[in-house]
Amino acid sequence: MKYLKYLVFFIVCIPFNIEALEINSKHAILYNMNDDTVIFEKNADERTYIASLTKIMTTIVAIENIDNVYEYVTIPAQALEGLIEANAAVAGFKLGQKVTYLDLLYGVLLPSGADATKTLAYYISGNEDNFVKLMNNKAKELGLSNTHFANTSGLDTDNHYSTVREISVILKYALKNPLFKQIYTTNKYTTSDNTLTFRSVFSNYLNRFNLTNNYIYGSKTGYTNLAGYCLSSIANYNNIEYLLITTNANGKINKPLHIMDAFMIYDYYMINYHYLDIISKGEPIITLDTKNSKEKQITITADRNITKYLQTSITKDYFKFDYNGLQQLDYFTKEGQIGTIDILLNGEIIDSISVIYSGGLTFSLISFLANNIIAVLFIILILIVVTKKLLKK
Repeated sequence: MKYLKYLVFFIVCIPFNIEALEINSKHAILYNMNDDTVIFEKNADERTYIASLTKIMTTIVAIENIDNVYEYVTIPAQALEGLIEANAAVAGFKLGQKVTYLDLLYGVLLPSGADATKTLAYYISGNEDNFVKLMNNKAKELGLSNTHFANTSGLDTDNHYSTVREISVILKYALKNPLFKQIYTTNKYTTSDNTLTFRSVFSNYLNRFNLTNNYIYGSKTGYTNLAGYCLSSIANYNNIEYLLITTNANGKINKPLHIMDAFMIYDYYMINYHYLDIISKGEPIITLDTKNSKEKQITITADRNITKYLQTSITKDYFKFDYNGLQQLDYFTKEGQIGTIDILLNGEIIDSISVIYSGGLTFSLISFLANNIIAVLFIILILIVVTKKLLKK
C-alpha cells in the first residue's frame, strides 16, 4: 500500500497502538462498519468547522424532498449570487441552464458545487434559509446535539458546526439511501445535456499527487480557511467495511494532508487488525460431571460463533475463559441456561456466552441409589419398623 513504509517505521519504533500515529487532522473517527463500532477516535466530540462535509446533509435532505429526480429545472440567478465573493466551489452550472435534479445532486457531491446546493434549496424550499431549517430539523431527528447548519455549502460562520462523531451519524444515515450511496461512490458523471463532466475532488487529489488507492470507494472532501482540509470516506478491505471522518488538517501546506491521514489510518488497521474466531458454533466449551446418570460427564458446545476484530498479533492463546454456573449436572436438572462463560483478554471481559443445557442424560437407578444411600437406608429402616408393627397387630 502507498504508505506502508511509514507504517513500518511507526510499528518498529513505537508501542503497538494507533494512538501513537501522529495524524495531521485535529479531529477524526474511524468505524468498523461490520460491527458498527468505533475503532479509532481523536477529539471526536469537539465542535469543529466542517466545510463541504455539510453537503452530505444537503444531499440527503434534498433527496428526501424530491419527488422525481429526472424532472428538469432552470438554474436561477439566486443560485449564483455571492458565490464568487465567498470563494465558494462551484459545479459550473450557468444561468438559465436546464438541468435535472439528478444533475444537481451529483453536482453537490462530486465537484462540491455551491451553485448546485443553492439551486436545490431554491426549488425545494423557496430559498436557502428555509432549506437550512430542513437540515437542522433532520439533525434533531437524528439526535444530534452538537450540530448546527447556517448554509447549504459549508461556508465558515460561527453558528455552522458539527463534530466528526455527528458527521459520521449523518453519513451512516445517508448511506442507507440507495441514490445517495450511488452518488457518493461515483467518480464521474455527465449531466443530462452532456455539457459537464464531474469528477470527484478526491480523484483529482489522487491524480494530482500521484497517489494510489485500492480500497476507498466513496468520499466527500472539504476545505475552508477555518475548517482546514476535511474528508469523509468509506472503504472496503477483505470484506471489512470502514467509515472515516477527519477535519481540520493543516490547509497551509501544499499537500493533501487529509487524504494522507486517511491512508495512514486505513493502512494501519488493514495491515495490523483482522477478525479472529475465538469460539465456533458447536465447539466444546465446558465438560461437567453428572449425577444420577449413566453418563459420567457431559460436554456442552457453543451455540454461536464469537469473532472479534483484533490485532493480528493476538491468538486464541491470549484468551481466558471464566465459567460461572452449575458445577454438576443432575438427571433432574431442568433444561435451559445453567451458567455463563466470560471471555477475557488481558483481564477484561470482551464477551460472554450462555451455557445452555439441552438435556440428553440417561437415568441410572444404581447411580441414584449410590448418590442417595443415606436416604435409601433411612427409608428401608422406616419400612422395617412399620412392617414389624403391622405384623404384631
